[in-house]
Amino acid sequence: MSVITTHKDGNVLVVTSNNPPVNALGIAVREGLVAAIEQAGQDNDVEAIVICCEGQTFFAGADITEFTKPPVEPLLPAVVEIIEAFDKPVVAAIHGTALGGGCELAISCHYRIAVPSAVLGTPEVKLGLLPGASGTQRLPRLVGVEAALEIMTKGENVPAPKAKAMGLIDRLAAEGALIDEAIAFAREVAGVRPIPRTSEKSITADPAVIDAFRKGNARKFRGFEAPEEIMRCVEAATRLPFAEGLAIERQAFVKLMFSSQSTAQRHIFFAQRKASKIDGIASDIKLRDIRKVGVIGAGTMGGGISMNFLSAGIPVTIVEQQSEALDRGLGVIRKNYEATAAQGRIKPEQVEGAMGLLTPTLNMADLADCDLIIEAVFENMDVKKDVFGKLDGIAKPGAILASNTSYLNINEIAAATSRPGDVIGLHFFSPANIMKLLEIVRGAKTADDVLATAMAVSKKIRKVAVVAGVCYGFIGNRMLMPRQLEAEKLLIEGATPAQVDKVHVDFGMPMGPFQMADLAGTDIGWHRDPKVINNLRDALCAEERWGQKKMAGFYDYDAKRKPSPSPRVAEIIADFRKKAGVELRVISDEEIMERTLYPMVNEGALILEEGMAQRASDIDVVWVFGYGWPVYRGGPMFWCDLEGAKKIVAGLEKHQDKFGPEFRLSPLLREKAKTGGRFNN
Repeated sequence: MSVITTHKDGNVLVVTSNNPPVNALGIAVREGLVAAIEQAGQDNDVEAIVICCEGQTFFAGADITEFTKPPVEPLLPAVVEIIEAFDKPVVAAIHGTALGGGCELAISCHYRIAVPSAVLGTPEVKLGLLPGASGTQRLPRLVGVEAALEIMTKGENVPAPKAKAMGLIDRLAAEGALIDEAIAFAREVAGVRPIPRTSEKSITADPAVIDAFRKGNARKFRGFEAPEEIMRCVEAATRLPFAEGLAIERQAFVKLMFSSQSTAQRHIFFAQRKASKIDGIASDIKLRDIRKVGVIGAGTMGGGISMNFLSAGIPVTIVEQQSEALDRGLGVIRKNYEATAAQGRIKPEQVEGAMGLLTPTLNMADLADCDLIIEAVFENMDVKKDVFGKLDGIAKPGAILASNTSYLNINEIAAATSRPGDVIGLHFFSPANIMKLLEIVRGAKTADDVLATAMAVSKKIRKVAVVAGVCYGFIGNRMLMPRQLEAEKLLIEGATPAQVDKVHVDFGMPMGPFQMADLAGTDIGWHRDPKVINNLRDALCAEERWGQKKMAGFYDYDAKRKPSPSPRVAEIIADFRKKAGVELRVISDEEIMERTLYPMVNEGALILEEGMAQRASDIDVVWVFGYGWPVYRGGPMFWCDLEGAKKIVAGLEKHQDKFGPEFRLSPLLREKAKTGGRFNN
């Protein structure tokens, strides 16, 4: 059966795509569209065309699986030119999503009509690309330079009503009546001449507009190549004829297509989807029904975790020991929702709707009817085992019992119950209502349906989930530890916090190790005894330099929490250096990279060897979505592939004496270096 079909409705040829699941613009669709245009041209009874799609959506984009294959004509740029050049009016009838190439096809049509629920956009920038089928030249001509820059450089979707207001679509159709109204629209414009062609629209813009946009978004675009190329193409659209602008767009698209950044971003796109697949579990396994969730602890983590479920429409019972802590937690949850409403991201009634799903209690027995119970208490094994022991006698049969631990052994926690098969780790990242990553920790006895249910729940609450095995720190925090350890050693040897942090920020991280420590709190995991000082962090904590919350950590902070180098920290470091008998020396940025980032790759390789992660790309997903690893570098293991395992191993061996006796070079990493192998193929 052809993916493109046609039928005549009087003088209108209706061209319909049926290419599940998203009507991607693959070769069969492109060939079918060109054939339909030719058919309409040869039929004198046809006076106009409507292009529409079956299923849930209009063309939702290009077929990105074709990106790594030899190009097959007709390519999309040629198809949109054929559509626009056609001498009979063409109407795009849009429902669902018109994204990427789908949006470019729509704006090459002479008219556009959409249902109010439809969205349009050009998300190519999220794959390190730009709209490469004339989008950078057509969109500014339709909606103006500023709006086009916003749409293309940020990749956000535009709802149909807003698209109508800005001139991106011509009309809104009633839901359920799109095709009938599109055909009526086509008849209405069938005799209108001249036919409106986007490429023929005039465009003018003060160059200062683009410069101001570039400066205003410099921080957001830092490190990314695609936004700058988009701005350059739009600039060309304002000063060059359409055809010359197209040539610049094509050149920029090809440049980005073969760049390491786009390769990395496409890797993460596919890795994110792959991460949801659990090895060894049947795809049709029966899931447990999760209709009500319990959360133990109303602090920062417990409150944030609760918000994920409340926002998804799932009732939550939240438990605290003291009424003051409970009231404080409820207040923070409400404040967070109200702040979101004030920003226009949700409606005021949604605040009340979410809060109405929340049941506060001081009695753990009130969790008896919950299908999933998540513990978010203090990170202490004895405390957690006590909680799970109590839950064992309260939770109903079949309830899933989850710990939000960041480091601790899920198997030991599960052993505190009589039902270890029902126990799992759900490691949310702070702030839990915002951060996308969720590590799902599979215990030795965790039941398959519990694991599969946890993955399904993660999708419902819009998290990016990765399965991890039981080891100290799981995937993310385990890899973080060697970085932090080496970063602190480098301070003793002669680097400064600012220098180490700058190397990481220049690499593309949102912040460096010491900025991150101050933000999170240097006292996390501290033993709380000021008299016991075993390392630099102990010394800071002993003086209550607990980070930003105390206005002092590795840095000093002013009233606006702006950091500055701390003379006192320099004294503490110098004192440690003297006691350790370490000679002060100049530390290069290259050494900082090799001593902090290379050990992370090595730890990732060890995690793979031990089976603590299902695949290398899962590790990349953890670091991109949980720790701010720059997506344009594709995650630590993908970055190793780009740099070459041989280079990473050479750097590790060069500094092996500084890593200490506990360091172990991964045999898997060494093998990759020897054979030229990659972690991601």
